[in-house]
Amino acid sequence: MKVAALAALFVAGVLVAAAIAGAETTTSTTTETTTQVSTVTDTTTDATTQTAEQTTTRTVPLPAQTTTVSETSVDNTPAWIWVLLALLAAGVIGLLIALFGRRDKTMPSAARRQRLDSAIGTWVAQGWAVESQAGDSAVLRRGSELMLVAVDDAGGISSRLLSP
Repeated sequence: MKVAALAALFVAGVLVAAAIAGAETTTSTTTETTTQVSTVTDTTTDATTQTAEQTTTRTVPLPAQTTTVSETSVDNTPAWIWVLLALLAAGVIGLLIALFGRRDKTMPSAARRQRLDSAIGTWVAQGWAVESQAGDSAVLRRGSELMLVAVDDAGGISSRLLSP
């Protein structure tokens, strides 16, 4: 369960990092090409007063005018991203503490005995009587009912009904 939670947290972190990296860089390039049309009119006059008119149209391509917008990267990271990263880091730290913090914690026998005595006291207050008691467990009786109360190495208390 803990390993699955750690894996899910890792995948979430990778997705957030990918989203941040993909959203920061923008590139735009624009190219414009212009063509100019020129019209030349020749008028020739003859000695006999005849007029000949000739119109020549030709297309002259002009060099391309290119406008380039340089690459810019966004340096201002929004505050919500920093908050999300802080929460993600806190989750990872909490998960690591939960995974590695409870290693081999055994209670001393005197402390376990004290916890058992405290648990027996609460059952006795509810009408149960101690029938027998060993180092880390006790058998309680109320009428014909029997119950086993025990304490484990970590100090956890458990109880279960026994058949008479």
